[in-house]
Amino acid sequence: QVQLVESGGGLMQAGGSLRLSCAASGRTFSLYAKAWFRQAPGKEREFVAGITWSGSSLYYADSVKGRFTISRDNAKNTVYLQMNSLKPEDTAVYYCAARPVDIATIQGYEYRYWGQGTQVTVSS
Repeated sequence: QVQLVESGGGLMQAGGSLRLSCAASGRTFSLYAKAWFRQAPGKEREFVAGITWSGSSLYYADSVKGRFTISRDNAKNTVYLQMNSLKPEDTAVYYCAARPVDIATIQGYEYRYWGQGTQVTVSS
């Protein structure tokens, strides 16, 4: 069993920064690629960023490229999402996800494990 717990969400003004964390516990040895997704009210869940086990391969949605940075600390079983230059359209519930395959796919159904989500609200 694997548990993913996100933290770091909150309310921020446009232009500000937030850093999300996702800590994994349980059978963490089975986790390889990790990713962040988000879901805004009335919209479908969308891929935000992904990272492989070594951190050598990073993937970003076009909407966040250049503003968000995904990273991980395998010793702490934690993945991070640094969000800079936040925009009101970044408002969403952010979820971390993990899968026992070292490919950071953009498809949510490919991920086996999910966190409960953390709310990010960006005011204009």
